[in-house]
Amino acid sequence: MPAPISSSAQAARQRLADQLKEIREDAGLTGRELARRAGWTAGVAKVSRIEHGHRPISVEDLRTWCNACKVSPERVAELIAELRAVASMWATHQQLNHVGLKARQEKLRDKYWSVRLHRVYQTKYIPGLLQTRALTKHYLTTARLEQHLDIDDVVAAVDSRMERQRCLNRPNARWLFLIEEDVLWYRPASDAVHIEQLHYLMEVMGRPTVSLGVIPRGIARHGVNPEESFTMSSLPDSVVVTVELVSGTLTLSQPYETRMYAEAWTRLFDLAVHGEQVRELIRGPLAALERS
Repeated sequence: MPAPISSSAQAARQRLADQLKEIREDAGLTGRELARRAGWTAGVAKVSRIEHGHRPISVEDLRTWCNACKVSPERVAELIAELRAVASMWATHQQLNHVGLKARQEKLRDKYWSVRLHRVYQTKYIPGLLQTRALTKHYLTTARLEQHLDIDDVVAAVDSRMERQRCLNRPNARWLFLIEEDVLWYRPASDAVHIEQLHYLMEVMGRPTVSLGVIPRGIARHGVNPEESFTMSSLPDSVVVTVELVSGTLTLSQPYETRMYAEAWTRLFDLAVHGEQVRELIRGPLAALERS
């Protein structure tokens, strides 16, 4: 059984399918004639399944489709790039973690050592790059249980995450974090773990490559609503946005999509406070925990 696909990924697949249908119609071809020129034994049924988004098209079939419709090489290249973006855009947590949590952490390693600008907006939890070992262990242990993973490699996965945090010391990269104030108050683990985490936030925000902004819960937002949590990474040859959902991870790389997230980041960033004002906001939950 194929893995379930997110509605966003399905919508992206349908956008590509709609473009292929438009190309066929602009060429004056019926679905039957296109299938005949392409030499597809499944005939018009294959064309119909592709155009309705029921069947993902392969790169080979896309080239054949475009050749039959006399599409320019430049347009073909654009469509192939979009096809590859759609194909890599959605993965369930089971797919990502099927060989263990450690392998997934290691898979991300190269990305973090090549990123130039990394922006994280979080409404739910302390971003992974800013977590203490204890909080990371809590989250990865919870993930293993919730995803019913057979492999117990939490300790090794935590070690890998801690190793990855060394990227924050890279002088040629900037790491910008933006969280809603409520994140400071959430206590998914024990009070002791959370106290340590809050102290660590005040320490790590002092690094020259790291910026931590907090959006105060009482600020006048003037129509700027909280968005879904997202990560935006500017790499040497692309910009990639990842959105982690309950069931899986959505990866977006099309320029029109990443541009929308960049605009959302700017709107949210303008609401945030920094520096000593952030430390003051952290002291609120910290004092409450230390009194309890």
